[in-house]
Amino acid sequence: QEGILFHHLMAEDGDPYLLPSVFGFSSREMLDAFLARAQQVIDRHDILRTAVIWEGLAKPMQVVLRDAPLMVEELHFDPAGGNVLQQLEAYFDPRRTRIAVDKAPMLRVHVAEDAANGRWLLHLLAHHLTIDHTASDLIIEETRLIEQGRADELQPPAAFREFVAQALYGVSQEEHETFFRDMLGDIDEPTAPFGLLDVQGDGHDIGEAKHLLPRELSGSLRQQARQLGVSTASLMHLAWALVVARATGREDVVFGTVLFGRMQGGHQADRSIGIFINTLPLRVTIGGQTARSGAKHVHTMLARLLRHEHAPLAVAQRYSGVASPAPLFTSLLNYRYSPQQESGLEGVGQGSFDDIEALGVYERTNYPVTLDVDDLGEDFLLTAQVSRTVEAERVCAFMAEALHALSSALSSGGGTSLNALDVLPSAEREQVVSGWNATAKPYPLARCVHELFESQAARTPQAPAVRFGGESLGYGELNARANRLAHHLASLGVGPEVRVALCVERGFHMVTGLLAVLKAGGAYVPLDPAYPGDRLAYMLADSE
Repeated sequence: QEGILFHHLMAEDGDPYLLPSVFGFSSREMLDAFLARAQQVIDRHDILRTAVIWEGLAKPMQVVLRDAPLMVEELHFDPAGGNVLQQLEAYFDPRRTRIAVDKAPMLRVHVAEDAANGRWLLHLLAHHLTIDHTASDLIIEETRLIEQGRADELQPPAAFREFVAQALYGVSQEEHETFFRDMLGDIDEPTAPFGLLDVQGDGHDIGEAKHLLPRELSGSLRQQARQLGVSTASLMHLAWALVVARATGREDVVFGTVLFGRMQGGHQADRSIGIFINTLPLRVTIGGQTARSGAKHVHTMLARLLRHEHAPLAVAQRYSGVASPAPLFTSLLNYRYSPQQESGLEGVGQGSFDDIEALGVYERTNYPVTLDVDDLGEDFLLTAQVSRTVEAERVCAFMAEALHALSSALSSGGGTSLNALDVLPSAEREQVVSGWNATAKPYPLARCVHELFESQAARTPQAPAVRFGGESLGYGELNARANRLAHHLASLGVGPEVRVALCVERGFHMVTGLLAVLKAGGAYVPLDPAYPGDRLAYMLADSE
């Protein structure tokens, strides 16, 4: 919560942790009934009646109100302006929209009639300060039970303040400090895939892509995890480490992992509504590891990290060797359990729930590279949210290829070096290795470079051959200068097998000189005048 509030206060226009969602109802009566049930859920849970205040205080505080009525605003859009749903989503674009987090509940509801489609739209803005992925599912589940007249089956709500106490006092600050210093103390530069360093973005330049892994690959990964005695989450983290390593050119990488936050959360934490998730760094060393040892290592590190799942990210970053304000990492992996049959309205895309239609659920973070892995029970769904300077589809493809390579390596015994595993899909590898190197063009093999230049000079003597410092030199004039110098060099004995040192700064003289040496039949040895004298002397002696 501290980190999310920090980014809320840092953002000027939008808010990367504002979660918009849109639902469709067949009538206004159904929508109002749903809102009434949602209010009952809010009344039950302290975190949904919570506001955050900080003005005039030494540190921000959470304040729970006894009553926090939903704020509902009805909007009217002109059908002539296009699709009402699109108008509604554009109106509350989270890249430009904010809500006051010092007002409870941190939920804003907007309703609009979509007469063209015979429905009413409910647009919900929820802030991540109070709700995470699991909490969204639990809210929907509670509204469903209330709708069915089964409110008596609801468990007594757990006070979020109990979780706060557990997070603050469950593990000592000294234990957090020792753990993160041991893991990160010698990391002295950010791990930034694709060179993306901005971790204070608002999501405005983020592209998204989804990729459902083939059923055969998903089954193989689960089988390999069982045989190794590790979690499938461990294999996903190892594969992501491979992608990050290739995208940074490093063998020792750090990236953020989103922790469920409910493992050490105390009694009923798995059934409590609130924000339990946390982001912490995970360090993975690719160099010197096999597929098998790498999977075991990641599994061990994740298990150790769980004990510290409530540690503030700021604490972890403080004990690394990366100097502030540089980020420790700029990429994030979010592995979450999202079985389709239990995912409610949150789900992994569009769908329907009873008479409610989920028309869009959106999530963003401040990180420029984020990969969500949804464990659907049998399949895995990858969702990449990446800066548009790097195509999100490519990141999904890299991860899928890394998982395929890792699965194959483990299937063959796990002794393959991680450095030998590729993350480039075959199509991209073909383009990088062959396509971009297919530069061959037919040219007269029997003629030398300076002879080809002379032919061009004869065809277009006035055309500019060299431009430098705002001036240009035509082909004819350049050829004439080179000819004069070539005759002079020849008179000095330059010819085949004779090397001529060319020590001159960039400009017309440099091009004239190299052409003249070639015309005289010799070979030029380029010497940079900026080099130290000792180095120039060595090159002169070595080349004779």
